[in-house]
Amino acid sequence: MIDLTARLAAGVAIPAHPLALTTEGAIDERAQRALTRYYLDAGVDGLAVGVHTTQFELHEDRAALTDVWRLAAETAAAETAAAGMPGGGGAGVAQATAPVLVAGIVGDTPQAVAEAELAAELGYQAALLCPWGMADRSEDALLDRARAVGEVLPTIGFYLQESVGGQRLSRDYWRRLFDLESVVAVKTAPFDRYRTNDVAQVLLAHDRWDAVVLLTGNDDSIVHDLLTPTRGHGRELRVRGGLLGQWAVGARAAVDLITQVRAAVDAGTVPMDLLAQANALVQINAAVFDVEHDFAGCVAGVNEVLRQQGVLASARCLSDRERLSSGQADLIAQVRQDYPQLLDEEFVAARREEWLG
Repeated sequence: MIDLTARLAAGVAIPAHPLALTTEGAIDERAQRALTRYYLDAGVDGLAVGVHTTQFELHEDRAALTDVWRLAAETAAAETAAAGMPGGGGAGVAQATAPVLVAGIVGDTPQAVAEAELAAELGYQAALLCPWGMADRSEDALLDRARAVGEVLPTIGFYLQESVGGQRLSRDYWRRLFDLESVVAVKTAPFDRYRTNDVAQVLLAHDRWDAVVLLTGNDDSIVHDLLTPTRGHGRELRVRGGLLGQWAVGARAAVDLITQVRAAVDAGTVPMDLLAQANALVQINAAVFDVEHDFAGCVAGVNEVLRQQGVLASARCLSDRERLSSGQADLIAQVRQDYPQLLDEEFVAARREEWLG
């Protein structure tokens, strides 16, 4: 049994796991396992599966959702076990510590509880509370669902940006959410400084301020979030890591970023190179997440990076609405050329065939 709060508070890089589809639209198990091996080989601290980057439409097919959750859990267990054996093994997993497995949970309370029970059976340790698929999205309904899911798994609150299905949430909502003992973390991803600050300020003033881990999901301000403390009430609150769609690509660079941030915080000074990396990541994210078209191609953009790198056979998504925007593939090719280290270009090229094996 892991100490989940301690693991998260230590500083974590958790990529949102994509969904690999064949050109015909079927789940590509070989590529799906390769993605999990990539992230483990990169040294990530956890995997988030069934989340926005995995495509929420996956939850409409329980059998497919089960298969995808099982693939990630089984691959992670096998590769971690192999890495812990004398002489290593597996596909080059970086370390033998099992990753934290986070299941994205959607739908109204009955569906959400059923999904949490399934995820727990498959070995997942936490539930990320996603608002997709809810008929009643009032704050009371969200809290009732969080309370019910929390009886099955520790929960992670989620502030999702409105352009991809989120909604504005009040400070009172966050106070009431943090009252729940089952809430172990919160992912702030409104892509809005004011709303991100709302969550941080409420948590800072809450009695459970040191029991709920603050994670960034703001792909447009990753470095800023990781470096900047929130102070008040004689306390200092810090973002302890990220659970990010952006980290579905450049995962090894993400792990390195967490190390750099930890060193900067310990030293009390921020190198200019780290600040420059912040702007480079914004440039990458603009292309990958299709900011020019209000994030219309954000899921397909993640898949396209991995397709161009040879890990995925296709950038295809479950929904016909999720597709690359005009010119997006060219923008992605350009940022790959401009920022190869931040997108793991050499690492992926060297290890890809082993992950796919």
